[in-house]
Amino acid sequence: QVQLVASGGGLVQPGGSLRLSCAASRSIFSINTRGWYRQAPGKERELVASITSGGSTNYADSVKGRFTISRDDAKNTVYLQMNSLKSEDTAVYYCYVRDVVRGMKYWGKGTLVTVSS
Repeated sequence: QVQLVASGGGLVQPGGSLRLSCAASRSIFSINTRGWYRQAPGKERELVASITSGGSTNYADSVKGRFTISRDDAKNTVYLQMNSLKSEDTAVYYCYVRDVVRGMKYWGKGTLVTVSS
């Protein structure tokens, strides 16, 4: 079992920045992907960004150039640096770990990001 704790959400003005963190309760040893989904009011959940254990990243087109995902395996933590935030980024953000070898996926509780003036 892996528990994930997400933090860093809050209220920010358009053009501002936030950094989300997702800490895992233990080290991830197998081939894996970590990342973030978000769900805005009235919309389906969408993948925002992901990073593999090899360091390959993937971003939704809507956040490319503004968001950066990174991981610090020494701290069992993945980050999402969000810059130039827009009102459209308002959503609950959920972090996850996908264990490719075991075919399991773990989710953290969401953290709310609100972008408003």
